Amino acid sequence: MRVPRTSLLAVVLLTLCVLPAAAAAPAAALLFLLPALAAAWVLRVGVDVDAEGITARSLLRRRSVPWERLAGLRVGRRRELWLVTTTGTQVRLPGMRARDLPRLAAASGGRIPDPEGSGAGPAGPAQ
Repeated sequence: MRVPRTSLLAVVLLTLCVLPAAAAAPAAALLFLLPALAAAWVLRVGVDVDAEGITARSLLRRRSVPWERLAGLRVGRRRELWLVTTTGTQVRLPGMRARDLPRLAAASGGRIPDPEGSGAGPAGPAQ
């Protein structure tokens, strides 16, 4: 689960916007670092789900949580998703929100329950 590659179109647009300023002065060429960092972010950031566990990849870091160390998920104040481990540490899932829970549940192969597939509403199972 990654940032859509179509986001690279915004990086190309950013590069075109930086081009006139960077051409004006030699020191301004450092402005090209902005689109380079943005492209690296689009290509790197995401969440990998496999048979071993879940891996959260940020721009500079990678954190893996094996299934046996996963205690649950937490939805943050801004609806971002966090993994909670059995030791109590939390790992943010970059780019994932509460609306992505069904997709995460499907990718987990049943290890994470699907909140929409249970048939239970806020008051419990339908009768």
